Amino acid sequence: MNPRVTAVTPNANHTITLTFTNGEIRVFDVKPYLDKGIFQELKELRYFNSVKPVLGSVQWKNGQDFCPDMLYMDSTTLVDVDAQPETAPQDLELGIHA
Repeated sequence: MNPRVTAVTPNANHTITLTFTNGEIRVFDVKPYLDKGIFQELKELRYFNSVKPVLGSVQWKNGQDFCPDMLYMDSTTLVDVDAQPETAPQDLELGIHA
């Protein structure tokens, strides 16, 4: 099973920034869906910006949502937890230099 969404931030360009259960931060582009059925309502930015995380996915108040697996697989990585540098030694965090 792919990681699930824990937080979502709408962006002005009809993308959403997603935080997943594994700590990854990824961007999902909603633009390809804006001319399809129920998703047409998302063209209006005020409504688009009302997106909320719901049960590991995202959802808008009129029921538009995306499969959580699709959100993960079709998004691009902004922050990869595996690529994060290791925590600095305690001495460096305190500003102590040898």
